[in-house]
Amino acid sequence: MTAADEAFTHPALFYRDRYEYLAANVSFIRAGLEAGEPVAVAVPSHNLKQLRGELGTDGAAVRFLDMQQAGRNPGRIIPRVLLAFADAHPGVRVRLVGEPIWAGRSAVEYPACVQHEALINHAFTGRRVTILCPYDVAGLAPEVLADAHATHPVVIADGKEAPSGSYAPDRVIAAYNRPLPPPGAAAFAFVFDGDLLPAARHLVLERAVALGLAPSRRDDLALAVAELTTNSVLHGGGSGTVRIWAEDEHVVWEVTDGGHIGDPLAGRCPPPPDRPGGRGLLLVHYLSDLVRVHTLPGGTTTRCYVRR
Repeated sequence: MTAADEAFTHPALFYRDRYEYLAANVSFIRAGLEAGEPVAVAVPSHNLKQLRGELGTDGAAVRFLDMQQAGRNPGRIIPRVLLAFADAHPGVRVRLVGEPIWAGRSAVEYPACVQHEALINHAFTGRRVTILCPYDVAGLAPEVLADAHATHPVVIADGKEAPSGSYAPDRVIAAYNRPLPPPGAAAFAFVFDGDLLPAARHLVLERAVALGLAPSRRDDLALAVAELTTNSVLHGGGSGTVRIWAEDEHVVWEVTDGGHIGDPLAGRCPPPPDRPGGRGLLLVHYLSDLVRVHTLPGGTTTRCYVRR
């Protein structure tokens, strides 16, 4: 491991109750403040309130974010929360508490969450950043805790810090690149090519409105559909199929084409300002409440959820 690699640290904190949660996180936060490091805390709202109260006046120097809002789509946590905070403080080490996985996360969200935790290790290699990720031992399933061991090089439990014996983030990224469940039985499907891009966008938006999509989200969906379908034409073989249906409280839509996403950080990290392109999938993550991707050589499906 090089000195540049050592600049980034990514421990998982395993806690059993409120006392352990507050004691460990407050100690971590205050140590950063005492060292002159910028500190941000992005955790679910119920934990955010308790940390604010425990920190008292020290909290005035901390950037607080409700992870249930900022990280509702796990795919935008790296660019919109973690990288945004680190990039706002160049030249100094920054410290963050990030809790993207909690007991209220749904089964459909979880694969995107665990892939996010694995991708952090690539996104921040060489950066002077510490990201502490709390895990509720009592509230989370054993397989979730096992995944945390695989996505974090260091684990903190019972007040002791030790290297993870099963750290393997690339294995996790590959393991959760799974085929997505079939679309809803009533899914509307439309095959498009370059000449039919406007029609694809119009038909999907029309169907989303019929499925109950709120007026405030219609522009978001139209722009995201335009980005993904255009990507299919430019990078996915020149054509694709877009489908849309309702699922619980969401309007769900997806694009399938013949392309392959070779970079697992695609859509998770903004490209350099001088690089043309590379922002379409990033924008889709910003505009959606959840994005799931299954990609293999010869075909990719990108599925997006928007609350209706």
